[in-house]
Amino acid sequence: MEVFEAVRTVLAVRAYQDKPVPPDAIKRIVEAGRLIASSMNGQPWHFIVVENRETLRQMGAQIRTGPYIAQAPVAVVVAIESSPYGVSDASRAIQSMILTAWSEGIGSNWVGFMGLTWIKSLLGIPDEMDILGIIPFGYPVKSIGQGKKKRKPLAEVVHREQFGQPFK
Repeated sequence: MEVFEAVRTVLAVRAYQDKPVPPDAIKRIVEAGRLIASSMNGQPWHFIVVENRETLRQMGAQIRTGPYIAQAPVAVVVAIESSPYGVSDASRAIQSMILTAWSEGIGSNWVGFMGLTWIKSLLGIPDEMDILGIIPFGYPVKSIGQGKKKRKPLAEVVHREQFGQPFK
């Protein structure tokens, strides 16, 4: 899938088929996160690939906004080192992983945002790191309306040269 097409059509997926994600696809997904640019090349991220059903179940049970993690065949926990750029750099990595997965027919959704400290002991993550989020991945249960998004019109959010000047 061409990059803009992936951006145009990607949607949040919260229901996954009971079908494993192939190891080579998982590797491409995390590689997409690893390869993205980072400020001053700091690369303040760590990706923990979780496929253990019980661990996925525990994560899904603990996060109010992401119980569907329990049904995903795989999830990537994104931990960040203490860095002024950690959140922005790792956010770029997450989006890169989401788009790479989507281009291969694998859905995902970002779950949580910081404050997931209980995961540290579950996955052996050092105390000095923060958990930015969890990204479950899997094949969507149903075909979802690719590209049918409710977004503000371009003219409402894009300006030329100065705020309020129309972008044409």
